[in-house]
Amino acid sequence: MKRFPLVTVARWSLVVLLLSLVALPATGAPKERPASHRMLTRMSTSVATRYWTANPEEAPSHLQSRFVAAHNVAAAGAGKLVAANGIGAAAENVFNFDIFGFPQNEEAVDACRNNLNYVIEGTNDYRGLLDPEGNFTGWHFSADGGASLLSEGLLPPVIVGGTDERPSGGDPVFRFSKTNCNLFGSSLNYDPFDPFGMTNGIGIYRTTPGTLMGPACGDGGFADPDCWPTRRFAAFSPDPTHFFDKEWFDVGVSGGAGNVVWVTYSDFDLDPTPPNPAGFTAEIFAVRCDAMLAGCTAPIPISVDDVDVQFSDVTIGPDGRVYVTWAQIEGELEGTPQRFIFKMRVAEPGSTVFGPEMVIFEERSPIPFGGFLHANDFRVATYPKHEVKMVGGSPRIYLTWDACGRVIFQSVCEEPKIFLMWSDDGGASWSPRKVISQFGDNYFPAISSDPTSNRLVVAWFTNRFDTMFHNRQDVEMVTLRANGTILARQRITKPSNESEADPLLGGFFIGDYIDVAVNGQTAWVGYNANYRRERLLFEGVPIPQQDNYVAVVDPTP
Repeated sequence: MKRFPLVTVARWSLVVLLLSLVALPATGAPKERPASHRMLTRMSTSVATRYWTANPEEAPSHLQSRFVAAHNVAAAGAGKLVAANGIGAAAENVFNFDIFGFPQNEEAVDACRNNLNYVIEGTNDYRGLLDPEGNFTGWHFSADGGASLLSEGLLPPVIVGGTDERPSGGDPVFRFSKTNCNLFGSSLNYDPFDPFGMTNGIGIYRTTPGTLMGPACGDGGFADPDCWPTRRFAAFSPDPTHFFDKEWFDVGVSGGAGNVVWVTYSDFDLDPTPPNPAGFTAEIFAVRCDAMLAGCTAPIPISVDDVDVQFSDVTIGPDGRVYVTWAQIEGELEGTPQRFIFKMRVAEPGSTVFGPEMVIFEERSPIPFGGFLHANDFRVATYPKHEVKMVGGSPRIYLTWDACGRVIFQSVCEEPKIFLMWSDDGGASWSPRKVISQFGDNYFPAISSDPTSNRLVVAWFTNRFDTMFHNRQDVEMVTLRANGTILARQRITKPSNESEADPLLGGFFIGDYIDVAVNGQTAWVGYNANYRRERLLFEGVPIPQQDNYVAVVDPTP
């Protein structure tokens, strides 16, 4: 079991204050932010938090003095060292060794098809604020099918120009190869102190279970490069006015190209001169890397003519084709009611040339950027995810997403539902959308196809068990036949979680997504909750704190 390294009381003091500052109002308050940085409501929250820390004058006005004061607190405690050993108090399904009481969120989870003992979960791990290099993307590895955690750490930096480094900065994605148990991870990589003044990119990492279980992994600290010896930029922005965000990737066999890694991401152009009031535009790009990460293609434009986009997803289908979906956002830059137009492009097996853009569905009641659920304050927006499954010898494409029952005053989302659609003709036509959630508020859907049967699973957060206030949160999962018929519906968590209970983040952020994987009679659901009680930096009494969890369940109980 890997332990957290020595840290300074000075750094602890700084982190405590910094994290207390991020308990900001919901992201639906753009009037308090400089227009040139409205894009911070769209990017990963780890980026916004670090930017405001390094640039307190750009923070919301009522918090600027507190960000400045954080630097004075650090100076007052400098030079004091404390050794931290041991594992935090036990809690069912908790998937970290955090002894500090720091948050973890934005879970990605996968299991190796060739050895279901190997399970990986990724997180935004706020213990990274203790890391001297500023790494922030956490990995958590199990060798017994997810029943317990064996080792964990932070993804190390990626080298720039031979000597310079960009630490991992959140937005975790982790996947096992479908042909073996080689393990891949991805992350945003940027300078945490100057994210928009320095170069940045999308880091892609490769390792093996044997490496993570080997004696060298962990000896070099929490962000040990020996744990992830192969790493590079899948895409790199040499121009700081372009910031790469919200990556996703998949590993699989694509025709004559063999086993490859496909990565997609959003490229935010931060040039203040574009003809829109937000001061940014965005475009989706894709990159293909070989399975050894020895080389990657140049970025391939995907969204092309769309000005405002986010949330790309990529799948190497069982047919070898490469499927990319994303959301075009209309209305956000104009200040009018938002619409999310879900789109897709497909590349033939082995090819890096994508076919024409296809519109899947126009969602007129999305959870809008800058909006919020009617009973919660955390950041949330409609995030479409897709999956591809062979049905009757042909690929069937599934799309799932969350959308509001009603949007009030362009910002308040009431009673969001989870939807599902599918296509049997490569995206040319789609089934009618089907509601797979029940009543109440439902959001953050994740989808996975069982490679051993005709089933698939979809998991999401729901507030429907809090019948009075619609505030407390659970995880729900449905198992579906290929035709969308629900075989089973399971409540994964109990009792309901109070998402605002974390002492550092409060109700500000729980991540932008959760994840699910399924294989045969086992499904793994990665999520966060505040069930475990821990003393905050060894002070006070044990209190609920935000942790990452993995629930291991039978998809058809």
